[in-house]
Amino acid sequence: MKIAVVGTGYVGLVSGTCFAETGNTVTCIDIDKNKVDKLSNGEITIYEPGLEKLFLRNLREHRLLFTTNLTEGVKDAQIIFLALPTPPGEDGSADLKYVLGVAKDLGKILKPTEFKVIVDKSTVPVGTADKVSNAVLQSGKEIGVDLSEAFSVVSNPEFLREGVAVDDFMKPDRLVIGTSSEKAKKIMGDLYAPFVRQGNPVIYMDEKSAELTKYAANSFLATKISFMNEIAQLCERLGADVDLVRKGVGSDERIGRRFLFPGIGYGGSCFPKDVQALVKSAEEVKYDFKILKAVEDVNEKQKLHLIPKIEKYFNGNLKGKHFALWGLAFKPNTDDIREAPALYMIDALTAAGATITAFDPEAMANVKRLIGNKISFVESEYDALDNADALIIATEWSEFRTPDFDIINSKLKNKVVFDGRNVFEVKQMKDLGYHYESIGRN
Repeated sequence: MKIAVVGTGYVGLVSGTCFAETGNTVTCIDIDKNKVDKLSNGEITIYEPGLEKLFLRNLREHRLLFTTNLTEGVKDAQIIFLALPTPPGEDGSADLKYVLGVAKDLGKILKPTEFKVIVDKSTVPVGTADKVSNAVLQSGKEIGVDLSEAFSVVSNPEFLREGVAVDDFMKPDRLVIGTSSEKAKKIMGDLYAPFVRQGNPVIYMDEKSAELTKYAANSFLATKISFMNEIAQLCERLGADVDLVRKGVGSDERIGRRFLFPGIGYGGSCFPKDVQALVKSAEEVKYDFKILKAVEDVNEKQKLHLIPKIEKYFNGNLKGKHFALWGLAFKPNTDDIREAPALYMIDALTAAGATITAFDPEAMANVKRLIGNKISFVESEYDALDNADALIIATEWSEFRTPDFDIINSKLKNKVVFDGRNVFEVKQMKDLGYHYESIGRN
């Protein structure tokens, strides 16, 4: 098939590359000429394990193309994916200006004699498919063209986890396709057939249900995380061990083991935005989504959960203290720093007069662009320890799990670690003589 993907952000680039990998010809479109030039020249613009190899292969085989010209990009495409930003507005609702802007442009491009499927790949509120359809129709009408038979809008939300997105796309545990058009259903089924050869379900539903499914899934996972962080708070106060509680709870097949790890809150591009957007959508139909409001509140507080522990250890005075910070990305195996808890801790610690030297395998360049010289950066986790009064861990990168403690001992001024991701074992740290504080464990 010939496919167009509008938007070369995280979702767009992963989707376009993976569709090309199964033999489709994919044209990715973006208004950022600098980004398009980089991608066309083989310079990948995001970090995602396993993506670069597929990207370069399909670029070399001319199955993956890039352009800034929307008209040229969609001209031969049978399917047009909209993988555009839907940032939260000031009131928390998803801003659809980019999605609807492209929909209006498509209305001036599409031909009434060529049927195309327009797919909302972005996470969008319930009712967006109707808004996209109306925008295309109205735009066509303004130039005297009737497009009522020329397209169908499908809701096909992505369920990609940063860090394992390529595997998630190539071997999805399920596909959700929202459409009321049998013609569009057939085209989407043919497109995705290579990805579900092992029998994983393709779930067809109406557009509104598909739109809500994405928000419901992410909000439920965010709720699991915040619930376990609340349990961790109780564990610290009652003398229980959250790791043991987690194992006992997760062994119940009705609950499952995933997303039960306590920490310093969730971040990233999806959970914070999607929870906020679903709360706003509920408000718009006069429903008070109390659980999700609590999830948001718990998560905001959890991001700073280590700060009182740090202040208590240093007798309430952090002025002049210097900290090593391991991890800046919101999770391992990504360079994404959106809503990363590390950023919240940096603000709190520097406001209290402390200084920080940080290391992250992938996210340092993004943090530098965001905060400049507010903190220092080094090229290895051990270099960050020089003259530090304590080590703080904010992201559970695998390379942090089994470090050389002889090096840590030689560099840290004090054997003090504040672990926001429970990377180390409590007994191990006690045996090594550390003052060690983590989440939900004594």
